[in-house]
Amino acid sequence: MTTPQITLYGCAPAFDLPDPSPFVTKTEVQLQMAHLPYHKVFAIPPEAPKGKLPWIDDAGEVVCDSTFIRAHLERKHGVDLDAGLDARQRAEAWAVERLVEDHLYWAMVWFRWVDAANFAKGPAHFVDRAPEAVRERLREDMQAAKQNELHAQGIGRHTREQIAALGTRSIDALAVLLGERDHLFGDRPHAVDAVAFGVLAAILTPFFDTPLREAARRHPNLVAYVARMMQVYYPTHAWPQPQAAAA
Repeated sequence: MTTPQITLYGCAPAFDLPDPSPFVTKTEVQLQMAHLPYHKVFAIPPEAPKGKLPWIDDAGEVVCDSTFIRAHLERKHGVDLDAGLDARQRAEAWAVERLVEDHLYWAMVWFRWVDAANFAKGPAHFVDRAPEAVRERLREDMQAAKQNELHAQGIGRHTREQIAALGTRSIDALAVLLGERDHLFGDRPHAVDAVAFGVLAAILTPFFDTPLREAARRHPNLVAYVARMMQVYYPTHAWPQPQAAAA
């Protein structure tokens, strides 16, 4: 059996998700969409060339950032993850990708990292293997660093209620864009579906209690969309599928 030439560096399953990073999920799903064999290796952000996950090693060529990884895979391996889309649809897919990654993702991050209860049950455990004497300081530093990122991005300057309102607006927009289709641009997935799936799964996981999760649960099409993608790309993962909220 030939060893896959692509190594994907990502996280271990956490928070009832196959990977806690939507960007690692995005790249892993796009590798599967491209039918490219790969193997996944556990890594942490400080080990990454750019200090964040994911990155890949493709037969000795190191590529960082999920967006650049996709471009590399398409160029080097001759695949087109937007095959079948016309120029306008490709532009719309890019706009949706930016909505999800540059807006909705950050709202999700705030509720995961800044909300005290969610931080305590989730990201705080990233340092559980550190010496007990320094764990609390590491947790404080880790949370403070994420708060600084959120403040610099802009969304961290708002109140909890305002962040929830902004995130809900993006969730509602995605629900309208998806409509009754199986995927965002028809009956088959394209690159942007990997993006939307990664962030929506991070929002819908029952592991965290957030207003964004409740907003997503009000849209049965989004709940079904995430479950459908999970079954296709992570068939062995025990996804505790959230039930859509009553209208």
